[in-house]
Parts: sequence; C-alpha cells; structure tokens
Amino acid sequence: MLNTKQILITGGTGSFGHAFVAYILKHYKEVKRIVIFSRDEQKQFEMAKAFSPSYYPIEYILGDVRDKVQLYRAMKHIDIVIHSAAMKHVGASEQNPMECVKTNILGSQNLIDVAFEREVKQVIALSTDKSANPINVYGASKLILEKLFIEADTKKRGQEIQFSVLRYGNIFGSKGSVIPFFMKQKAKGILSITDENMTRFSITMQESIDLLLFALSKGWGGEIIMPKAPSYNIMDIAKAIAPKAKYEMIGTRQAEKLDELMYSALESYHTVEREGVYVLCPSHGVWDKEEYITQTNAIMVEKGLEYNSKDNEDFLSIEEIRQLIKEEVISK
Repeated sequence: MLNTKQILITGGTGSFGHAFVAYILKHYKEVKRIVIFSRDEQKQFEMAKAFSPSYYPIEYILGDVRDKVQLYRAMKHIDIVIHSAAMKHVGASEQNPMECVKTNILGSQNLIDVAFEREVKQVIALSTDKSANPINVYGASKLILEKLFIEADTKKRGQEIQFSVLRYGNIFGSKGSVIPFFMKQKAKGILSITDENMTRFSITMQESIDLLLFALSKGWGGEIIMPKAPSYNIMDIAKAIAPKAKYEMIGTRQAEKLDELMYSALESYHTVEREGVYVLCPSHGVWDKEEYITQTNAIMVEKGLEYNSKDNEDFLSIEEIRQLIKEEVISK
C-alpha cells in the first residue's frame, strides 16, 4: 500500500509523526520517500537523529502550512499527504483564536489547494472528538477543517484525488495528556484533578495508525472515519498511577468539556459501522450513504443517539490502565 509511494506528513515531528514514520520504515521497506514538513528546526534535528536521511529515504523540510509557497515546493511528486499539523493546545487557542484560525483553518485550505495543484492522490487530515458540538476555539477550528476536507472531495471533478478525515480521541499517554502530567505529580503525593466525573475516549498510538491505514486502503473520500474507542474516568487514571496520593480539586479549565463526543445525535443519521470503525458519510458529494452500505456491508448506527465518552459501553478498568501505562508509556 505504501511501497513505492512518496508521503508527506505535515507536523511530522510530533508524537504521531514519529510513530507513523517508524511503522512505515518497518513494514514498508520499499517506500520511495517520506517528507517531514514542520516549522520547528530543533524537533527536526532531534528526529533526524532517530531517522537519518543518510540511512532512510526521509527528507526534512522546514515550513509552515500558513506558507502556501513552501507547501507547493514540498509537495512536488508527493502521492499521499497526512495532515497532522495543527495548533492543538485548547488554552492557547482560546487566548490566541486568530492564530488557531491561521494554522488550523487557513493552513488546511492552503494544503487542500496545493494538493489539487500538485495532483496528490490521497490526502488525510487528523481531527479530534472536540470537533463534535465544539465549545472551544480548537474544536471549532477542527470542525471547519473537517468541512473543508469534505467539501474539497466534491470539487475534484474527475481528478484522481481523495480527501478523508480521521476523528479520534486522546492518544493514550501522549505528550500533554493527563497521564504524563499525573506521573510527574506522583512524586509530590498530590494530583490535580479538574473534575472527578470527567471522562475521555482513548486509543493507543498503534490504534491511531491502524485507523489511518484503514483510511488509506479503504477510504472513499469525503468521509470522517472514527474508531470504536474505550473511555476512561479521570479518577481511575489517578488511582492507577498514584493510588496513595491525595487529590486536589482544581475545577475544569477554560472551555473544557466534562465528556467528549465522537459523533453527535444529528451526525448519527449519516453514520454507519463497519470493521471496527464508524464512518460519517457525506450528506452530499460523489457518493451517498446507501451506496456505501450496499458496497461495504456497513450497518447504520441507531438514529438520534450520540456516541459520547460518558455513556460508552466500554470503559478501561484501573488494572487495564496500569497495563497500558506499562506498554504505552514506561516501555517507550
């Protein structure tokens, strides 16, 4: 699937980019070229220590998705684009909303425009469950990103190109998440808890890669692909990491939800289930939900019901969380 391909990853020096590059190099020995496009030269320098251009078919290009000219240069001969570049910090996005708009919305439109011009074959954007009924700038910017990609797929007019979106929750143990935060606080014996009822969806890094591989191999273009993901309660995370610690209740942060949505009640009318994933079909475009169901044996989800982290049937136990910490955090 990726052998002989040239792949560009925006924001490729992040946790996902590192993991996906390692996966490609291990499983697709004949990949032609991987381009890491990002704006932090120090992170590129550090990544190049692990994945040196002297040993691997990898190229590092400094650039920002806000810069359409540099995107155009970077995308020459590219077959597949994975768009993970984003302003992701909820608090920083609230305090600097226009900066978030410039990167997450205008930058995404730049990428779409250049992908058309460079005749890329497949473009996949990474989104977030915060885009479903968003209450903060970050979630709203990702909602617009999703709309831009879905609409772009309707504009191809015979051009051989697909635009798809992956929407998923927290990657377990990723940088900036609650798990490494609690692990640092454990030594002090006091953990800062926003709200004891808070829940989140969670997937592993490998599961996020598997979702991307599904999109690459089975995506139609114009859809939003979502995982069936377990939830966790923040108190179970705290008990798994530091069962003897004291808890300091600090309250929710600015523009933070208690629970997250993977798809909303309104979106359920266009959502189907297949092969361990949910697919939000486009309400208009080059194909429709009925055609998709017929050709993939997908099943409609229950209409009018939302898929949220609070009412999820699958919750991680404290012991399962401990095991995941060993596998996903401590061993890496």
